[in-house]
Amino acid sequence: MLQYKLTFHLKSFLYIHIHTPLLIPSISNFPPSYQKHDLNSTHFNSIERPYICFSRKMYGYRIFFSLLLLILLQIITTNKITCHGRIHHHQHKHEKSNPKQLTINMTKTYESEMEFMKWVNFVGSLKHTLFKTAINKLFPSYILTVSKNPNTGDFTTIQDAIDSLPLINLVRVIIKVKSGIYEEKVNIPQLKAFVSIEGEGADNTIVEWGDTAQTIGPNGRQLGTFGSATFAVNSPYFIAKNITFKNTYPAPAPGAIGKQAVAFRISADTAAFVGCKFLGAQDTLYDHFGRHYYKDCYIEGTVDFIFGNGLSLFEGCEVHAIAQKLGAVTAQGRKSMLDDTGFSFVNCKVTGSGVLYLGRAWGPFSRVVFAYTYMDNIIIPKGWSDWGDPNRDMTVYYGQYKCKGPGASFAGRVAWSKELTDDEAKPFLSLNFIDGSEWIVNL
Repeated sequence: MLQYKLTFHLKSFLYIHIHTPLLIPSISNFPPSYQKHDLNSTHFNSIERPYICFSRKMYGYRIFFSLLLLILLQIITTNKITCHGRIHHHQHKHEKSNPKQLTINMTKTYESEMEFMKWVNFVGSLKHTLFKTAINKLFPSYILTVSKNPNTGDFTTIQDAIDSLPLINLVRVIIKVKSGIYEEKVNIPQLKAFVSIEGEGADNTIVEWGDTAQTIGPNGRQLGTFGSATFAVNSPYFIAKNITFKNTYPAPAPGAIGKQAVAFRISADTAAFVGCKFLGAQDTLYDHFGRHYYKDCYIEGTVDFIFGNGLSLFEGCEVHAIAQKLGAVTAQGRKSMLDDTGFSFVNCKVTGSGVLYLGRAWGPFSRVVFAYTYMDNIIIPKGWSDWGDPNRDMTVYYGQYKCKGPGASFAGRVAWSKELTDDEAKPFLSLNFIDGSEWIVNL
């Protein structure tokens, strides 16, 4: 029986290992020294943010270990049959065999294995492998309602609705959040995938909290930038519509240290955002890793307010600066030429106050492109910053393509940025940039 259970759990682990998206461990316990300093800090060039790569080469390791698990499974299965035979032989010495009982046991074992295979086939039809197209569409789905009024909803907080889901969620769950200001810190764990959050308009449904990198957490340590997020998603296939995510901490004074205040962090693959607002100051939107799609969203901040190492497409979005003096729109964290990451802004607007860089090279291979984008007269003529490291001038990829507005002139841009040709711009202009045809369905 012990071997049978071991075999069953090994099968379960093997299936999940092959079919679930790559899960990256949390970095919430990284030392505070890893937290990025303010743009105007005299130390920011010597401080590096923690990196976690999202690379397709990791799937090769997954397949290798899956083969090892298959071999182990075969060995255990063989031993199980042999061991059962030995037990039956010993029973012959002491008691008369019971053919009826043996038949019943074999039938139960067979039925258990058949039920397991049905489950494997069902889940396999929902998830994708390295060789199949991912389909972000699950049935059956069900709906939960969150309302400030307990008489009109299933829950009064979003976190309570999340907590009500099973530990491993495999069906689409739509959480409808009624109008109101929800003062709470929300976290969606890694295994609770396929969650949708739908508000009643970004101006009407707001989730807000006010932590910073220096806020002391439950363990007595500073939260760090990673842990400061008002709303954090760690599971794949997340969707948000018509809702605002806000960090209420006010814009810090120039040179302030430890005042990173994330409104939203996405640390998972295949997430989409439609009609959402992300409000904050320094480090508003932490696009940590994974493929993401932002459609008709509004993102507000001061310094590096869109940052991370994701592979993300921003389409029809407004990027609004509230910088008092010097600021930066992006800080993309690509650290290797092998990283398939970067930010692409298509048909967007860059507006607001202050004087802005379009991007700073947080990663030595940072990659950002603006195409068909209107730029207000707030963009520094040189456009881009190498984070004080001239070596990055040869490795970053910063480009513009057919942008317009008083801040869009390519004259004066740093020599190591690009004014893209049609062929150079093409990979950045559509959902193909994020493999969107594989997982973006009916948004």
